[in-house]
Amino acid sequence: MQGVPLLFDDARDRAEFRHCAQRDGIELYRAHIVRYAFEPHTHAAFGLGAIEAGAERFRYCGTEHLAPPDSIVLMNPDELHTGRAETEGGWRYRMIYIDPEVVARVTGDRGWWFDDAVRHAPRTARRVGELLDALWRAREPLAFDSLLYALLAQFRPHARMAAPAPAEAAPRFAPVLDYLRANLARKLTLAELAEVAGLSPFHFLRRFQAQYDATPQQMLMALRLHQAKGLLAAGQPPAQVAAASGLADQAHLTRAFARRYGVTPARYQRQVRP
Repeated sequence: MQGVPLLFDDARDRAEFRHCAQRDGIELYRAHIVRYAFEPHTHAAFGLGAIEAGAERFRYCGTEHLAPPDSIVLMNPDELHTGRAETEGGWRYRMIYIDPEVVARVTGDRGWWFDDAVRHAPRTARRVGELLDALWRAREPLAFDSLLYALLAQFRPHARMAAPAPAEAAPRFAPVLDYLRANLARKLTLAELAEVAGLSPFHFLRRFQAQYDATPQQMLMALRLHQAKGLLAAGQPPAQVAAASGLADQAHLTRAFARRYGVTPARYQRQVRP
């Protein structure tokens, strides 16, 4: 496609997304990644899945994690994370990104939270992989919902019912995150964000980095690309999405989107809007 570069240096790298037509708030994902390294990004949803082969190393909540084969991945919403292969042949995995409200409706439980990002649980991981594969192939609404219920039942024993109290710095930076979300299309300055936080510029930068394991610019880009993802799923043209999300142009959107999600905006849109 004109203007769309190759996504991966290694031809073995593959990533695919799928949405469920009758159930909002759910995104299915499957991938085999050998050489690609995902830049920091975030999802406003739980990221639940299984490592089918190989091993992944990723940074999440300020800590390096290793996800070996037959492990399950348990990510809480809105947490920046990366991802790269730890093994020579890469890693193959499946995920579901599911809104907390959907989890609450399906399970009857509110306030799910995971303390561990990875757990080695071979039997559970294999069952999760089977259920995610079945969800990918499901075409009947009743079958999809039944499989979704069974899938969340696999993760229920690993969740607790209340999110932890926010860290001391989190309330101070909540207005900064709100400000970033409200000004995605603008060119922001460090001084501007520091004023929102009530700190001097580089004191703010140090505190923000310590809190989120990311610079304000990395957080801004993660939020921009998350918004772009939603706009693309809603059917907006990539050029309009780029402008609305604060990216320089469609080419900038393409490069930044692929670095975080492993597919171009155009391909992602085709995958989730059949």
